[in-house]
Amino acid sequence: MTAETIVEIKQVSKWFGAFRVLDDINLTVMKGERIVVCGPSGSGKSTLIRCVNRLEAHQKGDIVVNGISLHNKMRQISEVRRNVGMVFQNFNLFPHMTVLMNCMAAPMWIKGVAREEAKRLAMQFLEKVRIPEQADKYPVQLSGGQQQRVAIARSLCMQPTVMLFDEPTSALDPEMVSEVLETITTLAREGMTMICVTHEMGFARAVADRVIFMDAGRIVEEGAPNEFFTNPRHDRTKLFLSQILRH
Repeated sequence: MTAETIVEIKQVSKWFGAFRVLDDINLTVMKGERIVVCGPSGSGKSTLIRCVNRLEAHQKGDIVVNGISLHNKMRQISEVRRNVGMVFQNFNLFPHMTVLMNCMAAPMWIKGVAREEAKRLAMQFLEKVRIPEQADKYPVQLSGGQQQRVAIARSLCMQPTVMLFDEPTSALDPEMVSEVLETITTLAREGMTMICVTHEMGFARAVADRVIFMDAGRIVEEGAPNEFFTNPRHDRTKLFLSQILRH
């Protein structure tokens, strides 16, 4: 890895029983790069990014994140996760904690940040996602879009070097999608390294440096957004785009 490489995935494969969910994946993500991963359901997109912060273990190949190699005997999983933010489809907020405490918990418990500093960080990032006024509420009192923005703020409080987004708008009502995408777009334009699994092709066109199309556990095609959307090379990519861009 070079000094500017954040994630390097080399010849990675993964099986669930006899099913090969990832098949010889190769991908390098540079500092500040915005990668959008798209593809049909079951193509391996979410599994791929879950391998990047070791929520899933790969069985073959190499994954290196911030210079740390992920393997079965590694002891640095917590170190990797300290530097890799993850935003899930379904928010995964602690329901018994206020918004503020949801954001303060990980810096205090994992990084040992003092309470007042954790609170300062939490309010800083709640302001960044434009919901500081919700700090004292509980997740159940918020809309889905607000909960997802809290989840983004919570990840940012760990000050990660890379953010992973696993279909962050798929559980939202349509009118709430834009507020979450605006938040992610702001982070992208500020230079955050990110890998985002999404079906939001307008977002991919506007934000991505590269679009990765996966099918059946493999990377079928990748390219800059203009090239990917206007001149896809593979028939499988053309079929996918013709279906998803109709909606």
